[in-house]
Amino acid sequence: MTDLPGIVITGASGRMGQMLIRTVCDSAKARLVGAIERPGHAWVGQDVGVAMGGAALGVTVSDDPLEAFAKAQAVIDFTAPAATVEFAGLAAQARAVHVIGTTGLEKDDLARIAAAARHAVIVRAGNMSLGVNLLVQLTRKVAAALDEDYDIEVIEAHHRHKVDAPSGTALMLGQAAADGRGVALDRASDRGRDGMTGARRRGAIGFHAIRGGDIIGEHDVLFAADGERITLRHVASDRSVFARGALRAALWGQDKAPGEYDMIDVLGL
Repeated sequence: MTDLPGIVITGASGRMGQMLIRTVCDSAKARLVGAIERPGHAWVGQDVGVAMGGAALGVTVSDDPLEAFAKAQAVIDFTAPAATVEFAGLAAQARAVHVIGTTGLEKDDLARIAAAARHAVIVRAGNMSLGVNLLVQLTRKVAAALDEDYDIEVIEAHHRHKVDAPSGTALMLGQAAADGRGVALDRASDRGRDGMTGARRRGAIGFHAIRGGDIIGEHDVLFAADGERITLRHVASDRSVFARGALRAALWGQDKAPGEYDMIDVLGL
């Protein structure tokens, strides 16, 4: 049992954190060795299973990531940009695989993560599900096949608590569309329309974010031309798809050379 890769979950009290803990504990391929929360959080010092309202799991919630990472083979991290950047450096020190599902990362954050990846394996993706990563591949291929007579719009919907927009998945899809078209996304992107905006810019890739209720994640890529529309769609009805993908990434990275990877690498697409 002890030869199974040890996994640490950051942001243990969050929706994804708790789902990840359950997924690791239910797996026959990994074991939970740590759960991290911010200093002062009510869960710190408690058994994580008890804090989640269930049976004890023998893992105490800690606010010391360095100590936890030192005894782990992988860290799964769906938190916030500032925390993720810090965790990247600490996971690299521990030579632990760092699986990053955090979204809203800025260029400076990505640069620091890339620096950490020189010393350890980092798997980073805006979405960990197989279906979404297939959708990314399809989006790239369709965008490459259609010219600018087809307007591209990315529409995403999430629960009311999501703090970043567009979602990381929407940006993945937009990047795939831009790659297919052979254009730079930062030049093609159109993220806001309000008031007298004028006609749609030819070749633009539009983004629209919907926030409401308990929507887990819905993403559409619309290719619209005169006389016809093509819509590629993915709907997530259970967060476990992201947790299973993240655990798969943590296990996949165990024998890989230091570097930055994504779910396309993990899934062999």
